[in-house]
Amino acid sequence: MTIKHNVNLGALESTTTRVQREPSQGRRINRVEGTWDLQEGRPQFAAEISFEGGKTTLESDQPTFMGGGGTRPGPMLYALFGLASCFTASFTSVAAMEGIELEEIKTAAEFDLNFAKVLGVADLPIVEEVRVALTVRSPAPREHIERALRLAEERCPVVFCLSNPIRLVTTLNTT
Repeated sequence: MTIKHNVNLGALESTTTRVQREPSQGRRINRVEGTWDLQEGRPQFAAEISFEGGKTTLESDQPTFMGGGGTRPGPMLYALFGLASCFTASFTSVAAMEGIELEEIKTAAEFDLNFAKVLGVADLPIVEEVRVALTVRSPAPREHIERALRLAEERCPVVFCLSNPIRLVTTLNTT
């Protein structure tokens, strides 16, 4: 088992080979199912998230200016966290597979939010641009690091979701 930059290259190579042989092996379903808490003073939304290593509960609360208590991160912060962590994982995995030495990686993800549409007062874009900045310390030549960055942009699942139209299907169940 070869670990480089906290990436298990053996597992990654094995998965790549499996998916090359049988593309269906590269498919997974991710699911979040949560509940809105109707009780005042509590975080508004909570979901128990199951993952390979166990379970954890994530809680979200709208900021106070949007009617929440501001006691937990809002949904858009979780979206930014997802982008930052996924993009960094994609970059680091590419760098490890390409043999690029890394000494440190820091990631900042941000966007400007316009709540006018959310509040129903104007039909303006909620988010117009998402910015991700990697700060990489590495002895590798800059062009190698830039190549890894381009590959991360192409391969990151969250970047794909943000960059491509994806059909949204909503359903309503009543009891």
